Amino acid sequence: MYEKLKIIHHSHTGRLKPHEFTSYLPLAFMVFITGVVLLIATFPQVSASDPPPQSGSIGLTGVVPSPPPKTPAVILSPTNNQHFKTSPITVSGTCPSGTLVEIYKNNIFAGSAQCDSSGRFAFDIDLLFGQNVITALVYDALNQAGPASNSVTVYFDSVLPPNSPLSLLNLGGEQLLLNTNAVYRGAFPDQMLNVPVSIIGGTPPYAVTVEWGDSNDKVIPRSNNETFNAGHAYKKPGTFQITLKGVDSQQRTAFLTVAAIINGQPAALVPSASTLKHSVNKILMLWPIYTIAVTTVISFWLGERREKRILGKTLSAQRPPLGTPAPQP
Repeated sequence: MYEKLKIIHHSHTGRLKPHEFTSYLPLAFMVFITGVVLLIATFPQVSASDPPPQSGSIGLTGVVPSPPPKTPAVILSPTNNQHFKTSPITVSGTCPSGTLVEIYKNNIFAGSAQCDSSGRFAFDIDLLFGQNVITALVYDALNQAGPASNSVTVYFDSVLPPNSPLSLLNLGGEQLLLNTNAVYRGAFPDQMLNVPVSIIGGTPPYAVTVEWGDSNDKVIPRSNNETFNAGHAYKKPGTFQITLKGVDSQQRTAFLTVAAIINGQPAALVPSASTLKHSVNKILMLWPIYTIAVTTVISFWLGERREKRILGKTLSAQRPPLGTPAPQP
């Protein structure tokens, strides 16, 4: 009768051991792995949900320093003392690959373009009446200027109305010019890129045509020469050449070319604070469930050990002392 109450069979009998010796170890391993995965998933979410810097806090950003460009741009065309009767003209030359080339006429910004992979640049600039001293500067990605280029002096021999004095920059209405401080504009796809445009001289009203370099053109009418913003959203990253052409009521024209750099995906694609908070809440809700599961496994294990201990004491109390003859049926 006592043999039937044995809890553990001998290891050499070939019989299976009770489930308490085979189930709890893999179950504990599964619970441990689940906890590790949950822990890994929680900490990045909590870090990402940290609130943005508040008023009075200090945020730090930085760039890796590097030396400015050492090689200047070289203007190959036009050449010294050339005379032109029409404007704009094409300025071209060599430059350090990957830099931004800015052209100036009499120290007035005339346009910008990206130096291509072959180390060359070419784009149109407008000329001022009379003498134009053309120079070029190159800038790296950190907006560090390199050495100035060679200077080239050319002349714009435009036919002026009678009794109009010749000047380098006539603001009295005889010459129409476009200008901007958007030498190097950067944005992200699907974000509005604004280029401030100033109209100098001419006779209102004006019409400014903007070619964005991605097959999108826009005509902006202006009743005065106050500075305005020309806006556009690009669909993909890349380097684009923006060309502006202005016309006044007297059919005078002006040109300006600037470079636009459209970077990779916008920061707006990063989940918002509310989305991150919702994700964190969903992750944190799993911890109570995990705690209940761990507690349940431990409770069953302790309960089974307690039952085994009680059963062992009961059997020991019922077992007759050694040497006592077995009862006769």
